[in-house]
Amino acid sequence: MKKYAVNPYLPSWEYIPDGEPYVFGDRVYVYGSHDLFNGYVFCLGDYVCWSAPADDLGNWRYEGVIYPKTSDPMNKDGKMCLYAPDVVRGSDGRYYLYYVLDKVPVVSVAVCDTPAGRYEFYGYVRDKDGGRLGERPGDQPQFDPGVLREDNKIYLYCGFCGPQDETRIGAMVTVLADDMVTILEEPVVIAPSKPYSAGTGFEGHEFFEAPSIRKKGSTYYFIYSSVAMHELCYAVSDSPVGGFTYGGVIVSNCDEGIDTYKPAGMHTAFAANNHGSLVEILGKWYIFYHRHTNGTWFSRQGCAEPVSILEDGTIPQVEITTSGMGGLLPGKGEYSAYLACNLFQTEQNPEVLIPRIMQDGRDGDEEPGYIAHITDGVTAGFKYFKCEDIKRITITTRGYAAGYFEVKNAWDGEVLAKIQIQYTNVWESCSADLEMENGKQAIYLTYRGNGDASLLSFSLE
Repeated sequence: MKKYAVNPYLPSWEYIPDGEPYVFGDRVYVYGSHDLFNGYVFCLGDYVCWSAPADDLGNWRYEGVIYPKTSDPMNKDGKMCLYAPDVVRGSDGRYYLYYVLDKVPVVSVAVCDTPAGRYEFYGYVRDKDGGRLGERPGDQPQFDPGVLREDNKIYLYCGFCGPQDETRIGAMVTVLADDMVTILEEPVVIAPSKPYSAGTGFEGHEFFEAPSIRKKGSTYYFIYSSVAMHELCYAVSDSPVGGFTYGGVIVSNCDEGIDTYKPAGMHTAFAANNHGSLVEILGKWYIFYHRHTNGTWFSRQGCAEPVSILEDGTIPQVEITTSGMGGLLPGKGEYSAYLACNLFQTEQNPEVLIPRIMQDGRDGDEEPGYIAHITDGVTAGFKYFKCEDIKRITITTRGYAAGYFEVKNAWDGEVLAKIQIQYTNVWESCSADLEMENGKQAIYLTYRGNGDASLLSFSLE
């Protein structure tokens, strides 16, 4: 039975950022890092994989652990983390996983006969004399590998460039042989770091990290995280090894730049690093990215939105939503609060806890996500629904708070209903009558009152 696609697209208790999506056969596979709930640094988990039928993007299946962190010969003790990977199918039909460990500058490679089987260590990217890329004199440290196979060559994109670091010159591409590891052509810069961007067209959106590469027709799209961190940008070229020109922002995980429902400079979600890529699924294009939860940078979740690639090759920036890849959601039934695409305070008070999406239990516990630390002025937004004759709304909350939630269809819109809540240490439901125009609508819930509330879900009827 098909399910509606939502954001995040994986279960609320799963934390897979840095998503690299691919269609292999009739399924979509997502490869990424593996954060933990309440993680204290990035990428503490082993690599796992999730997949979904290409024609049912709400029905994701856990494929299990595909590569334990101790599989790399340099990490037998598991002291290093597995950072953002990428996967490419070789000319031999096998699948090759490219990755870096968090404390070394080289690219490791693992291989598997199937897209989501158990990968085995294969080797390190190196030159014909055995020198490992990233360790040789003059090499830039390798980071966040992105890969493309074409004409029996592998194009390997890497880089990490701190905004003020003059030792890092930009994103680089290295051409590898068909054996997947041997360097054929030495690295060249394709997108500049901030210290070297003057006159390039990348100013203000210089390369920071997260290089990824896709091709549509004869155009190569280089997707990357800019120095703003929260945005995924793109550059285009007719060659995989140079001539890239800046294109624009595809998505921002705080919706900076979007001015359709709020001012362009207003952040309606927690802004922090971003990583992801484009994928074509049954003739439609999507951007995969990630959001931040639990008030930290270390528990990130994958999201995705449909994108339009126009006839001139440009990609307009997309708005972050709850509905994600699935289109409008039904304006009836129960929706979990963790699906909020917008979560912010109207007045920033450093003495007030920051609202956050979290869960109970420990990492791995399949506990439903919810919004915690909702204090006076906090707004949660959910977009978009196809509403028809809505008459009532119910919310489920807990916490030592006494006040009410305003129900609106815009963050600054007219109050359509007020739902009173009272102190409770268990989940309890409260309702109010609601009249909302039919058609495409957003739901915004703003708390007014005392204390600290948590929101589990809301229901429309």
